[in-house]
Amino acid sequence: MLENGLRCGLYLPPFGPFGDPRTVVELAVRAEAAGWDGVFLWDHVVSDASPIADSWTTLGAMAAATDRVLLGPTVTPLPRRRPWIVARQASTVSRLSGGRLVLGAGLGSDESGDFSRFGEQTDVPLRAAALDEALDIVRGVWSGDPLDHSGVHYDVHLPAGEPEPHRIPVWIASSTRRPAVLRRAAGYDGIFPISDHTLRADEVAEIVQALGGDGVLSEDYDVAVSGNASLAWERPNPDGVDLTALAEAGATWWMESLIHFDPLPLSLEVVDAGPPKI
Repeated sequence: MLENGLRCGLYLPPFGPFGDPRTVVELAVRAEAAGWDGVFLWDHVVSDASPIADSWTTLGAMAAATDRVLLGPTVTPLPRRRPWIVARQASTVSRLSGGRLVLGAGLGSDESGDFSRFGEQTDVPLRAAALDEALDIVRGVWSGDPLDHSGVHYDVHLPAGEPEPHRIPVWIASSTRRPAVLRRAAGYDGIFPISDHTLRADEVAEIVQALGGDGVLSEDYDVAVSGNASLAWERPNPDGVDLTALAEAGATWWMESLIHFDPLPLSLEVVDAGPPKI
């Protein structure tokens, strides 16, 4: 955690140079040693960069190899996954890690064909409705209470079971600021705004205000912002990020983005350099 209270994580795709899960596990171990607060993985099944590692399997291995860093998918696309399976996967990683899992969830993107190549639903409004149902199911499975859900997209009937021993926070991905999307995010534990640029402090402040920054949000609500601020890049702080301004605007996490088209040795230098300085 930086002096301004901003926690710092790494955010990366488990494919291309990170496609070997052993590499990602090593990266997580090195990140913990270097002082990062979390390591978070994309969740895709199709990419132009091979090989591709399964995010949940890799997160399990990361959980067993680390002791402190938070872990999670940013984000897992619930509309193309069965929510009861995701609930069990998340539960497993949470228990393996001693309660260090954050579940990032969203609609998912078909940019690389993660939906259309497999005959999955590509209609965004239908996926949004499925996401809302799926989130209710995931939380219902975790609660240990009997679950009877008969919806448009899912039909689930479970007897009572054991509740989760650790609370699992849920962050909602948002690539838009539409009121319905922000209302969904405000009902969970955090938001991960996805943008084609690094968000400015004024943009973060607008999102926080729209979420209910006047007191509706809990004090431990998370706002995660991604980009590049490390001085270890070939061009230090290439995005010109002002971390203090982001924190003052309401950001609680800085997600240093490692991308598959960067050389692996350079990415590992960024990891080993630790969180960016204020």
